Amino acid sequence: MTQLKRTSSNHVGAPFSILAELTHRCHLHCPYCSNPLELTLEKEELKTEDWSRVLTEAAEIGVVEVHFSGGEPLIRDDLETLIRHANDLEMYTNLITSGIGLSEEKVNQLKLAGLANVQISFQAAEAKLSDVIGGYKAFEKKLEAVKAVKKAELHLSLNVVIHRMNIDQLQEIIQLAEDLGAERLELANAQYYNWALLNRDRLLPNREQVERANKIYMAAKERLQKEMEIIWVIPDYYASVPKPCMGGWGTIGFTVAPNGDVLPCPTAGIIEGLTFENVLKSSLKQIWYMSKSFNNFRGEEWMPEPCSSCDLRHEDGGGCRCQAFALTGNASAADPVCGWSPDHHLIESAVQDINKNSDKEIIAPMIYRKFHLDKIKN
Repeated sequence: MTQLKRTSSNHVGAPFSILAELTHRCHLHCPYCSNPLELTLEKEELKTEDWSRVLTEAAEIGVVEVHFSGGEPLIRDDLETLIRHANDLEMYTNLITSGIGLSEEKVNQLKLAGLANVQISFQAAEAKLSDVIGGYKAFEKKLEAVKAVKKAELHLSLNVVIHRMNIDQLQEIIQLAEDLGAERLELANAQYYNWALLNRDRLLPNREQVERANKIYMAAKERLQKEMEIIWVIPDYYASVPKPCMGGWGTIGFTVAPNGDVLPCPTAGIIEGLTFENVLKSSLKQIWYMSKSFNNFRGEEWMPEPCSSCDLRHEDGGGCRCQAFALTGNASAADPVCGWSPDHHLIESAVQDINKNSDKEIIAPMIYRKFHLDKIKN
């Protein structure tokens, strides 16, 4: 069990953004999904009036940007209502979607409500692999959604989670984004917690794949710098130093889960021993500034060695708390990605196993995201 210690909330600035996870329901079953293993049921989701109050409170404490996400937010009947409310509050609105259900009519409705940007996920550069990864025939539906967004003249971003199954298609993925007219392409290397950690043996790429993909990214970034923004970050397991936890734990923004729990990052709910407050019982102002969960890893007082005396602590903030917990069972530990972490051997072992067996067929079963994980465990 992780040992947690509350730190001071002094000098806490206002949040910038909110990730509004409206639902965990989704057509896709991606094996790298960042949603928790215990997915929120429809009956447990916040009601429209609750979400409207959350958005109002968010604007009151300084939030200027809201990302409507899930699961699949288009499944909610009140998405248009919530976008309109956020727009009335003068918040920038972004829809993070699989594209399923995003018809031309729907896009126009959401645009009239005030939607500014649409981010559509793709699983691969072509239908066959895309449908295998997502566990659903969705590729053609995504292409239709992109056409609808472009016709409506909304800003378009594409997001592709990169892993062992699709990293060798990186050149084709970039070309797809270019052909579709995306303004921004996020090549989001899989983060190994929740569903992705269950499937790490199937998803973690080998070193040769990562190095080859990085060269492809660098060439594309140079070639397309005036046409499309491309985001790529080396996978954590192949990095020499950890990345700051969501720009800093409780520093930039927060997530509201479908049931109303407020989290410093989308996956923080995995941390045992840390209780997260709920919008049905507390205001966002109280949670952001005063809650134990948000203050627990702010600042540097919580840091163990070697983090507390490291010159890089101001830059990486000790690394990812969720990754630390997922790999060591202690959210206060140094992120094992760090070469100075006493737990770095956990990363080294995983990387060595993947590279040692890189030429062998992976026989580990794929665990697809779905409700009722207990059936999988049994």
